[in-house]
Amino acid sequence: MFSFLPWLLPTRGKVEPEHVLASAPSDRNLCRFQAMGCQTTHSNPEVLHSCPLVFFATKPHILPAVLVEVAPAVTEEHILVSVAAGVSLSTLEELLPPKARVLRVSPNLPCIVQEGAMVMARGRHAGTYEAQLLRSLLEACGQCEEVPEAQVDIHTGLSGSGVAFVCAFSEALAEGAVKMGMPSGLAHRIAAQTLLGTAKVLLQKGQHPAQLRTDVCTPGGTTIYGLHALEQGGLRAAAMSAVEAATCRARELSRK
Repeated sequence: MFSFLPWLLPTRGKVEPEHVLASAPSDRNLCRFQAMGCQTTHSNPEVLHSCPLVFFATKPHILPAVLVEVAPAVTEEHILVSVAAGVSLSTLEELLPPKARVLRVSPNLPCIVQEGAMVMARGRHAGTYEAQLLRSLLEACGQCEEVPEAQVDIHTGLSGSGVAFVCAFSEALAEGAVKMGMPSGLAHRIAAQTLLGTAKVLLQKGQHPAQLRTDVCTPGGTTIYGLHALEQGGLRAAAMSAVEAATCRARELSRK
């Protein structure tokens, strides 16, 4: 059995609902799990007694109290995964028994459509087996990479906050088309599909974005004129600064 987030549940057959045990203080928070056929409880220690793999998907400020509550039930057989932003592996290990096998996961919003970008980091006692098991489950929700913990906050700035940055760019593309006379709904659909298609080409071909950009440009053509306008507007510098600002804020919140 597993204590899981809804977006890790069955779209690709990784885990059957009846093998999931979810815990929350009230039924209001468990309705989505119950609707999918999962088992539910209001007892966090019950999850530890029943499940070898446990996901902690609480708000960061709540997690320490939950860890203290379940710590007596943690054994060396458990694999414990935190999805709480900003709670370090060292903090998790301090609040759990010695040799507890702990990992951190940082997902992003597109996990809900199985196109997420996720990173994970291991604690001192989590080995290759635990990392491979976790990756095999998370890949049902998108792409998962193992990174040093120091890069988790960078992932937050790039991919967590990046969803909003991409939405802002998609909106701007569509509004440009509206300005030129295209209906709004059509413009937004085409802008979103353009981003989706471009991302797939980059991932499937393994190209550097600069190469694909060059392939689209023809001398004196429409694209190079548009790129010139983007350079005049400082698009690349603004995007780099946005990731830097979001990463710095993630690090600040982690320290708190």
